[in-house]
Amino acid sequence: MRIRVPATSANLGPAFDAAGLALTCWDELEVEVTDGGLAVTVAGEGEGDLPTDESHLVVQAFRAACAELGWSPAGLRLAATNGIPQGRGMGSSAAAVTAGVLAAWSLCPDVTDVDEAAVLRLCSALEGHPDNVAPCLLGGATLSWTTPAGARAVRLAVRPEVTPVLFVPGATLSTHVARGLLPAAVPHADAAANAGRAALLVHALTTAPELLLEATEDRLHQAQRAPAMPDSAALLARLRADGHAAVVSGAGPCVLVLAPDAGAADELAAHAPNGWRCMPLSVDDDGAVVHEMGRAVRL
Repeated sequence: MRIRVPATSANLGPAFDAAGLALTCWDELEVEVTDGGLAVTVAGEGEGDLPTDESHLVVQAFRAACAELGWSPAGLRLAATNGIPQGRGMGSSAAAVTAGVLAAWSLCPDVTDVDEAAVLRLCSALEGHPDNVAPCLLGGATLSWTTPAGARAVRLAVRPEVTPVLFVPGATLSTHVARGLLPAAVPHADAAANAGRAALLVHALTTAPELLLEATEDRLHQAQRAPAMPDSAALLARLRADGHAAVVSGAGPCVLVLAPDAGAADELAAHAPNGWRCMPLSVDDDGAVVHEMGRAVRL
């Protein structure tokens, strides 16, 4: 099997742990069941840093999915060509988990069809939350939530003129560290403000991109995490002061701008600080794609 999984950006400002967006930046993996042993190669992002043994996240997710399916393959070969920057809030771990789970479901001889809902539930359980795995799996923009039965998600049709532009620093930031900065309780007024902006965000993404600046206002997590990424916080403030709908991408330190049209992406490049990459992208509408015997299967 060949599997392509997109980068994602979660939260999108006010919709903390609930909204996500798939982006046209991918990890591509070739996965094969063998007669025995484990062989892992990594090229591109993370090459030389990511493990090539059982601790590789794709392998861990593959094993977890195999256990769920009651299947024990003799051996595994994994060749990963990564385009998603690691540890920068672009959903690299969600992409790895999604790829591993899909590989198991797609290769298991006892499975005839991939159960998208079951894959979402397992990926979310492994990742800890569904806000990145939902858009990685489904594509587009998603709203996700967790029920007693597991994670669920719906897909939104983003206006075609909405253009994601990412500012990517050289530094990384642990999601665990970023979450540790969040307070245990927040003022009711801040929670109410974010709820209103999150609702407006849905309208802005799907109907009225001119409202994206107001729709991406946040009080719950970005300022609280700023001490861990002062350069990102400064860039975020400059961009928003100039009228751009900028947010911290996931747990950071990447900064995402939701530009209202493709033309705005060109002028945004001038805002990139020294040592940062500016990546004008598009919304990935396909999500995870599995290629089996030359046939592309959109999940």
